Amino acid sequence: MGSVKMLPLLLLLLMIAGCGGMVDDISPSGSDKRPVVQCGVTGPDVCQFAPDFTLSDTLGNTVTLSSVLTTPGIKGTVVYFTMWCPVCDMHMSNMRSSIVPYYPDIRFLVVDYVSGSIASARNAELSNGYASSMFTVLADTGQTILGSFHATMGTTIVIDTAGIVHMNEDYKDGARLRTALSTLP
Repeated sequence: MGSVKMLPLLLLLLMIAGCGGMVDDISPSGSDKRPVVQCGVTGPDVCQFAPDFTLSDTLGNTVTLSSVLTTPGIKGTVVYFTMWCPVCDMHMSNMRSSIVPYYPDIRFLVVDYVSGSIASARNAELSNGYASSMFTVLADTGQTILGSFHATMGTTIVIDTAGIVHMNEDYKDGARLRTALSTLP
């Protein structure tokens, strides 16, 4: 009977022992082990120059970040990465209603990195109600810029007209995005 009661404890100890390096998680060093961000070089991080890219929009037009950033009257660009899931729809709906109307001098690019083709990205744009919106939907069919910006679902990037990244993080409620947009030069 005593060995039956010890079985759950023994299983727990085996699971803990199988988590190599877990001691670091229980007792963290407190030091930040991420690489130091070097400002002024090309990269996806805040204070770096955004990697330039060229993608097709869902109408087959070529869109280059450097061209978008030099459009007269534009103060900056927001790049949002979508999977067209309910969470992404919630983010984009929030942006469409509470951010886009207040920033007419900002270009909003939505990057579809899951559809696999321009036609499929267009279909997703239409079926999700984003045709004729203030968003330009881009098809990242090879997930090229997804990788170059270290992005994932919901990643939101703010880039000024000089090409400098001011924000690169997951979208939450739009507060950080509004702050980043309001501080653009």
